Amino acid sequence: MTMGKIKILHLITGLGTGGAESMLYKLLSATDRDRYEPVVLSMIDRGTFGERIEALGIPVHTLNMRPGRPMPIDVWRLVKQVKEIRPDLIQGWMYHGNLAAQLAVSRLRTKVPVIWNIRHSPYQLQFVKRSTATVIKIGAFFSQSPQRIIYNARVSADQHEALGYAADKREVIPNGFDLDTYRPNGAARYSVRQALGLSEQAFLIGLIGRYHPMKDHGNLLDAMARLRAQGRDVHALLIGRDVDGNNDALTARIAELDLSDCIHLMGERRDTPTLTAALDLLVSSSYAEGFSNVVGEAMACEVPCVVTDAGDSAWIVDDTGLVVPPQDPAALAGAIGEMIELGAAGRKALGVKARARVSEQFSLPAIIDRYQALYESVWEKERGSRCVV
Repeated sequence: MTMGKIKILHLITGLGTGGAESMLYKLLSATDRDRYEPVVLSMIDRGTFGERIEALGIPVHTLNMRPGRPMPIDVWRLVKQVKEIRPDLIQGWMYHGNLAAQLAVSRLRTKVPVIWNIRHSPYQLQFVKRSTATVIKIGAFFSQSPQRIIYNARVSADQHEALGYAADKREVIPNGFDLDTYRPNGAARYSVRQALGLSEQAFLIGLIGRYHPMKDHGNLLDAMARLRAQGRDVHALLIGRDVDGNNDALTARIAELDLSDCIHLMGERRDTPTLTAALDLLVSSSYAEGFSNVVGEAMACEVPCVVTDAGDSAWIVDDTGLVVPPQDPAALAGAIGEMIELGAAGRKALGVKARARVSEQFSLPAIIDRYQALYESVWEKERGSRCVV
């Protein structure tokens, strides 16, 4: 251990844009650096978060592995890098990072405790890629090995334990939100609408998430078609990786539903706090979720939400928004219509309640405290076991 600090190695699959990577960055930005010495090891690349993490003064190492089946040389390089870092504790992130952490410590001469961090709700294995399903099953087999398993959603813990993950390792720590970054912003409403060529009164819905079957963009598009058929003047921002004009499947569906004039494809953006604060309503149309970052971020901006009953979304929103069944465009359109009818004052009241809920339940400082309390618990237990004669 260096200068009395606990050196924590965060071992993650990659550092591209995503919920896990975002939470890692938020965790690192608020970690107590007098007590902990964080280091990041990315198995694939530096992605979009590598430079941002290094700007915090935290070392970032990459193995530049190719996605897919690792080669023996990749395993050797992983173990060599971990030995050089000499961590006191390793936190894996996501399935591959968790297994890589466990593999690395099995090759070390000194015992290093491992914490897994699972950011996914498998729903049903037939809905995930075969390779991912295989890794999930392997994780179940080795799930007695880590000291603790962090889940960011209660439903995720339940689903994994039903697949054989060790129930006695459970630690549910929800995502945390920075209420200084995500906050109400009246100017954003005007500036974003002006950039889109919309009137200041235009009703603007947002769906923020990468293009993936589980996000079910089609559910929102079908709901939008119903709303337009009812004469509703609504617009929707679709933001996220591969949610742009180069996505042939998405653009074809938009054209088929005659929605080209009201669907705005924004792609991957770094100004999501501004875009989120400009919305009248945030929609999560997924049929499978864990703990949705974008829902909490919208609530922090005092933007009410309509969510599907997937993952922990209904619990996050509670009585500050509306919940509908997954894969039900009619119900989704009905809830959006209800929010429109509520009027600006009614939506504002819900938004104020939503931000208060985030502040009380999911503020970033409180979530960071829970991570650090877990590190202390695991570290003290490890030190105690070393002292036993």
